[in-house]
Amino acid sequence: MFPVTLTLLLLQQPLVVSSTEDDRYICTEKSLAHCKGDLVIAGIFPFYSWEFVHNMNDPAAQQQSNHINLKKYQLLLTLVLAVEEINKNAHLLPNMTIGFEIYSAHYKDTDLLEDPLIWLSGKNKNSPNYTCRRDSKALAVLTGTSSTSVPIGTLLDLYKLPQFTFGSFDPLLSDHRKFGTVYQMAAKDSALALAIVSLMLHFSWTWVGLFITEDDYGVWFLSELREEMDKNGVCLAFENMITYSAFLDFTDDLWMHRQLVESSTNVIIIYGDSKFLLSFILKFGYFLITEKVWVMNSPYDDVTIAKRHFLIDPFHAPLIFSHHHRNTSGFTNFILTEIFSKNSRDNSLPRSWIQSVYCLLVKSDCRDLGHCSYIATLDWMLRHIFDMTMSDESYNIYNAVYAVSYALHQMIFHLMEEQPVHNAQPRAFLSSQLHPFLKKSQFTNPVGDQVVLNEERKSETEYDIMSFWNFPEGLGQRVKVGKFSPSRSHDQQLILFENLIEWPIGITKAPQSVCTESCGPGFRKTSLEGNATCCFDCIPCSENEISNVTDMQQCVRCPDNQLANTERNTCLLKTESFLAYEDPLGMALACTSLCCSVLTATVLGVFIKHQDTPIVKANNRALSYILLISLICCFLCSLLFLGRPHTATCLLQHTTFAVVFTVVVSTVLAKTITVVLAFTFTAPGRSMRQWLRSRAPNLIIPICTLIQLTLCGLWLGISPPFVDTDVHSEHGHVIILCNMGSLSVFYCVLGYLGFLALASFTVSFLARNLPDTFNEAKFLTFSMLVFCSVWLTFLPVYHSTKGKVIVAMEVFSILASSGGLLGCIFAPKCYIILMRPERNSLSRFRESSHSQRQKPHSCYNVW
Repeated sequence: MFPVTLTLLLLQQPLVVSSTEDDRYICTEKSLAHCKGDLVIAGIFPFYSWEFVHNMNDPAAQQQSNHINLKKYQLLLTLVLAVEEINKNAHLLPNMTIGFEIYSAHYKDTDLLEDPLIWLSGKNKNSPNYTCRRDSKALAVLTGTSSTSVPIGTLLDLYKLPQFTFGSFDPLLSDHRKFGTVYQMAAKDSALALAIVSLMLHFSWTWVGLFITEDDYGVWFLSELREEMDKNGVCLAFENMITYSAFLDFTDDLWMHRQLVESSTNVIIIYGDSKFLLSFILKFGYFLITEKVWVMNSPYDDVTIAKRHFLIDPFHAPLIFSHHHRNTSGFTNFILTEIFSKNSRDNSLPRSWIQSVYCLLVKSDCRDLGHCSYIATLDWMLRHIFDMTMSDESYNIYNAVYAVSYALHQMIFHLMEEQPVHNAQPRAFLSSQLHPFLKKSQFTNPVGDQVVLNEERKSETEYDIMSFWNFPEGLGQRVKVGKFSPSRSHDQQLILFENLIEWPIGITKAPQSVCTESCGPGFRKTSLEGNATCCFDCIPCSENEISNVTDMQQCVRCPDNQLANTERNTCLLKTESFLAYEDPLGMALACTSLCCSVLTATVLGVFIKHQDTPIVKANNRALSYILLISLICCFLCSLLFLGRPHTATCLLQHTTFAVVFTVVVSTVLAKTITVVLAFTFTAPGRSMRQWLRSRAPNLIIPICTLIQLTLCGLWLGISPPFVDTDVHSEHGHVIILCNMGSLSVFYCVLGYLGFLALASFTVSFLARNLPDTFNEAKFLTFSMLVFCSVWLTFLPVYHSTKGKVIVAMEVFSILASSGGLLGCIFAPKCYIILMRPERNSLSRFRESSHSQRQKPHSCYNVW
């Protein structure tokens, strides 16, 4: 293994240990570690972090102190691994070696530029614009967070020296007019807001809190997060943008702690770089905060909180979104076989260094260090200090070193093609010449991931969702519990292994985090004025409206043929309503119709049997037969109104009713006219007798019926009746009915029938007092009075009822009017024929005639 010089960060004085073969002295440079090479990459790593020294009695007396973050040592190991792989690669930079110099980034802003100036000047000199090196070997610089990268980038831009940042992406550094030599290895978190919101939606967390860094990147991320939250109905219970200087102000600690504890949200998002996260955790880690789920971004992986003894950790098991990269098994093997192998021939990390690090961690147990074996100490260090998995920052360093090497490789070949290099005089070049090649750099690293330096050509990054379990002695375990891939379809972007999720203290399962409980099926959300959209009231759905999912903005109206159930969460098919034969009312009307038909047929049979008797022969026997047959048809046509309507019944219902009743009414009219003519124009010697003898009144029936048939034909031809439904008249029912089609023609048909009925009633009323034994003028008058009364009563009922009731009323009116005609006209005659046959004789007729001999026109009967 190549020679490495390390500075041990012990106590306050740096101690340099050299293992080089040709330099056996204490180095006078301030680099913590360096490796010689033809070209040198400088690394300014944040080995120091800071913490608060709390005074619980006097919060204002809290102070800030620095301490060594041992986990940051992984950054150095990653650099060592990358440089060693490149130097051993015969196909990459042949006959050339890469070296490095490592410096510790100062935590104070006033000292940030000291180490970069020392590195640029050479030796232990801080001389801007001068260099103490004979040959400049500076190739590139690796820097961390934006707090160090921005001022250093401003300085290095003067030298046109490539600078690679391995911390979080910073939009400020994307301004190539100000930072034309800065390359950010971290991908832009363009999908992080979507990933976090997807996690919120997975657990139905719609009410969350937010702590975010108040810088350019924090403002950008907040706008992205708000946009995704607005799209998906997630709201912020509170949002606090905190500056770094605010962490030094302890006056608001209790207020912020109260805000965390008293807030109704159970999920807190913390977004910022590693410095922000560490500051936040150190500031609030001493408060008792339980039952809160913390969602953080990737810099948390580099945060170490060395708590020796504790019972409750408020930041236990946060959910961390870390950039996804493939498994770097070479890093683990490198640590095990090269760095910490006891059989390594070049033990660059002596046992005293490892034991000293252990002593730093367990400060109070240093007295027991001599009792610990080297192997036991090494095993403890491997498991708890040197994380075997590369962090995001380490992976960015790994890619940065390879990016510089590939660009340098391409530049050397490009220079060789332009001007061949003589063997004795190698051509010198400047690091500023790397920029054209770096901007176009695109390669596949040894792990297999595609690396692109051009920010515009970088693909959206994937995220691993990690959970970090804190344990005593500052130990921790990272567990991958999910993954988010923005390139996948929407329903497959988020993958979670919920059985691996360790929830924070006080929580045994995924908690709820909502402002208002979800509105269940049957309710809809209504916003509350002045509150966030996630805070709402639940209002029951209106009549015949449903909501079958939770948190519906509007209820959905059921289709016309369906009805909302009582819970208002589903639509049920409405019950079909029509006057069926199976209904008691339908059965009663059908039986009545059949019975009346049979009765009418019986009356017809009686009349046929006694057709030669005077009472049957009186007032035109043929008209009586026609009337009885028509009444049978009237009774039977009422059956067309019963049962489920279909096309045939709809066509026949009212047309049959109109034609048959036209025959009945016209027959009554003919009989009435016959009576009037018989008593008015049948005196001997009058010419009108011929009209009676020729039976001219019988022509009224076919003429009137023909007119009605013409109207019905027009009706069927223009707009015939059809089967229709009425979904509004009866609640919960769909009325199956016959639509009349053309109402104009329908009213003409009924109007014509009403005109005939009125004419028959008028004529019979005028003839009611004509004398004769067998004169039926009075019966005809009374029958038409019943007929007209029934249908005049039916009209208001028809317009005030719906459904099967109106059909029943129509059938009842048909039966009642037909029964009225049958009873009023034929009941007296049947009584005489069957019960008083002595009155149905010619002798009785003569006796009645003799008693009225002196009365004019008293007994004339043409039949």
